[in-house]
Amino acid sequence: MARGKYLGSPTRGTTNPNRLRRVDRWLTASPRVSTLLRHAADPLVVDLGYGASGVTTVELAHRLRAVHPRVRVLGLELDPERVAAARPLAEPPWLDFRQGGFELAGTAPIVVRAFNVLRQYAEEDVAGAWKLILGQVAPGGLLVEGTCDEIGRLSSWITLSADGPLSLTVSYHLRTLDRPSTVAERLPKSLIHHNVPGEPVHEFLSLLDSYWLAAAPHQAFGVRFRWLRMVEQVRARGWPVLDGPRRWRLGELTVPWHTVAPA
Repeated sequence: MARGKYLGSPTRGTTNPNRLRRVDRWLTASPRVSTLLRHAADPLVVDLGYGASGVTTVELAHRLRAVHPRVRVLGLELDPERVAAARPLAEPPWLDFRQGGFELAGTAPIVVRAFNVLRQYAEEDVAGAWKLILGQVAPGGLLVEGTCDEIGRLSSWITLSADGPLSLTVSYHLRTLDRPSTVAERLPKSLIHHNVPGEPVHEFLSLLDSYWLAAAPHQAFGVRFRWLRMVEQVRARGWPVLDGPRRWRLGELTVPWHTVAPA
């Protein structure tokens, strides 16, 4: 995993504008993230492994700074050519790009976004990568690690603190949603191979599919009504769905990690 003084392996680098809009929207609205950024002496956010283009790092910076003007965003990539290509987009000191990996280039950010980075790793390497990253973040800081499709219509991510995973979020573009379990192919690496009978994440996605089908009559009032009806049924079943209607209406659902953690 080591690459000179930088830790990690190069990613494929696939990047598209607005690909990470779903997790960015969550980051700007999360009360926990907002509290961290508002009270941090240095509200630094690292975008780890941004890919062949720095466009999604630029988008993250603009979205966060619209809510938290003090925020600084640093994009890190192992490939020096990718860093050089992104540098013209930099606006120091609040937006910059640098070479770095899991060691976070010696910085101590309050939040790290790492999307489509660990997908290429073996599952047994994920916990070690989490530990390396979280060992560098500022006290109380968070890692948001996830995966999405090429145009950002399907996303999922795990939020972690130094104590370990806290929650799983799945997020969908509702107008193109066939069934909730389609996000299975975009689950984070620590879960993607556990979508099999007998595993909690499989039970979760199967339950979503079941209630999504049952809520089909509500489609007549719009896909959002159908989705909200599905969420109501999931909660009635006893699943501790987090956040609230404002988030659910966006096609987003968050559950505590213990409800989906590998058996």
